[in-house]
Amino acid sequence: MKRGEHSLEDISTLNRSPQRGGPVAPGLVPALTIVSHPKIQRSGERVLLRELLAGREVPLSRTEPLFARPGAVQGLPLADPFLSRKPLRLLPGAQGGVRLLVGSSAPVIVEGEPLSSERELEPATLAAGVTLELAERVVLLLHLVQPADKEVAEELGMVGQSAAVRRVRRQVMQVADLDVSVLIRGETGTGKELVARALHQHGLRRKGPFISVNLGAIPKELAAAELFGAERGSYTGATQSREGFFRAAQGGTLFLDEVAEASSEVQVLLLRVLETGEMFPVGSRTPVKTQVRLVAATDAHLEEQIQQGQFKAPLLHRLAGYEVRVPPLRERREDLGLLLLHFARQELEALGEAWRLESQEASAEPWLPASLASRLVRYPWPGNVRQLRNVTRQLIISSRGMPSLQVDPQLEQELVALPASSPATPPPITPVPRALTEARRKPSEVSEEEMMAALREHAWDMAAAANQLGITRASLYNLMKKSARARTAKDLSVEQIRQSYQECGGNLELMAQRLEVSFRALQRRVRELGLEAD
Repeated sequence: MKRGEHSLEDISTLNRSPQRGGPVAPGLVPALTIVSHPKIQRSGERVLLRELLAGREVPLSRTEPLFARPGAVQGLPLADPFLSRKPLRLLPGAQGGVRLLVGSSAPVIVEGEPLSSERELEPATLAAGVTLELAERVVLLLHLVQPADKEVAEELGMVGQSAAVRRVRRQVMQVADLDVSVLIRGETGTGKELVARALHQHGLRRKGPFISVNLGAIPKELAAAELFGAERGSYTGATQSREGFFRAAQGGTLFLDEVAEASSEVQVLLLRVLETGEMFPVGSRTPVKTQVRLVAATDAHLEEQIQQGQFKAPLLHRLAGYEVRVPPLRERREDLGLLLLHFARQELEALGEAWRLESQEASAEPWLPASLASRLVRYPWPGNVRQLRNVTRQLIISSRGMPSLQVDPQLEQELVALPASSPATPPPITPVPRALTEARRKPSEVSEEEMMAALREHAWDMAAAANQLGITRASLYNLMKKSARARTAKDLSVEQIRQSYQECGGNLELMAQRLEVSFRALQRRVRELGLEAD
């Protein structure tokens, strides 16, 4: 058997090894994953370093070990001609850590710092992942993985191979075909709507509609009518009957994003629907039966809001028939190379430059510079996958016509704005939004410049912008209404949307960026106009 190739059955034996390396944690194995390589298609390939668990050394060089996609039978060495044949040595360290020893004159950068002779990496550091830059050409992530003995056959639209993403895929397939409400938890930008769509596409009502509603974007005084419908004349301005999102989703799935923003009135009405399967449109005394699978999502700490009297405990229990937690990007750093490649391919295809991802001469300069790849993987990504997609677009557009990706001054400032999280003190599993843990500011203290900067930084994600500003989302909406510079998707004319749709080739993310409005709110307007959203 070649170096780096072991059967999964070896794991239990290796974890019991009494050698110096010792067990890191039950089921976890040290691994090297390719983040960046001159042949960019190799991003995501990895090798399991089971030898370290058995107390043996692993050499890392141009010729060994062998890297492969998880599940592949054969692997390949890094094979870059600029890498030394004299290996960097990886040895078992104390308490299950890893010791690095320089073996060549080729530069080795560990977490942004040159490696002069040797360095000891503790288990807590390995758990967060450590970047290794080799010869300014290749970037690897040294980390701990839990090898999969069984993988979901489909990716479900979720890019990545980390244990966290595999867990989400598995949970989706376990609950998708059940008539159970699902609560999706996760920070902003992690891809909660992607999970909701996967639940719908593999559920019993897959042939019905999928309706996505952002409760944070609906004025509270109109929320009940928007959700449950309304009779003509039932409230001021109701000149005609309103169908409502529940009836629009009949026979399908209704996705309620930012469910923590629901008013007390809407919470009571939602609870009734979940308990009885019936709803009353505003102004009507006749109940309407609902045949809808309800999926909700939030980035808020609902238990905290229950203690503060802002959310009803019975509703949480009803919504959370089954819970799925979507991990933040900082908990799946090994997926960053694959995600970057995925988004880069989409952007380059739109520009007609997909050839940049094709294999190049072995001696060619990497299209993704190693120093940039290392910085990207060390960045904490507070905006998660959505922020990575926006950064990837910024990189590619700014580098049009150039042989490699370049960082413009605006992006340079963003990438150094936040320090990486300390590996030894990982963030809590369910973080409480800043707005719940810090003192609220008065809206009058927020300047228009500060508001616009926060909105742009978070791509018009109202929850994230409000948290940064230290005000409530309702206060942020009020400030936007008073501002001559801020607008919402509802403020856009039909002609503006149609023209932007044509100019951007149907790319809604690009449209939202140019029009400076919320992506999800713009998505709803596009659907209302009957345009085909990509």
